Amino acid sequence: MKFKGTQMKDEQLSELIEKKVQEATQVCGGENYNPITDECKVAWDEVEEISQAKADFRMKVEKEDPLESFCNENPETDECRVYED
Repeated sequence: MKFKGTQMKDEQLSELIEKKVQEATQVCGGENYNPITDECKVAWDEVEEISQAKADFRMKVEKEDPLESFCNENPETDECRVYED
């Protein structure tokens, strides 16, 4: 991930996952882990959803054309000129 915004988004998702894992561990009883409670299930579902969002984000980034992002920011460069017939 070369782009600053992309890297920041990836880091934010990673931090959010860590935070949600800590919250889920607390909600589920820490060392007295009890995965049966509804609150515990919901907490781990949140971790799973954010993890999936991060995976989806990475897949999207991998499919993006880097030239497209460059041209959005620098349309006046020779590489980004569009000629009409």
